[in-house]
Amino acid sequence: MGLMGFPLLSQDKSGLLLPLPAAAASASAAQMGGKCPHRKVKKRRLSHKTARRGKFLVKADDAVYDELVKLADAGKDADATQLPVDEDLPGMGQFYCLHCDRYFASESVKEEHYRSKRHKKRIKQMSGPAPHTQLDAELAAGMGMPDNGLKLMSM
Repeated sequence: MGLMGFPLLSQDKSGLLLPLPAAAASASAAQMGGKCPHRKVKKRRLSHKTARRGKFLVKADDAVYDELVKLADAGKDADATQLPVDEDLPGMGQFYCLHCDRYFASESVKEEHYRSKRHKKRIKQMSGPAPHTQLDAELAAGMGMPDNGLKLMSM
């Protein structure tokens, strides 16, 4: 069917009206109107809430840094620590990256992660100065412990 419900017809050399083949009819219908093929709703493809939720599931930088400092003070290696078995975690909770706070399904996936740029950046970030903490934020905003100066002798 063509525009306004009329059948699509073509005219031959003798002047007779002939119906168009199905392929030609669909091509001409696409040109005449209908839905635009490149206009799809892209904002419904990815839920931004679920993408952002992962940000809050990992430990904060200062908590990871504190754990690394504790292990370094105890003289232990991050990979040598024995992890408890947890059925809810990937790989039963046995393959864990302390720097990135991530669990992996197998040793091979964990080794692949160790070679990634993301992991190397994280190691560099954690080996540097201590990350920003909530106490730093409060002190910068003037909400932390007050600095009243030296105690003077009272009379």
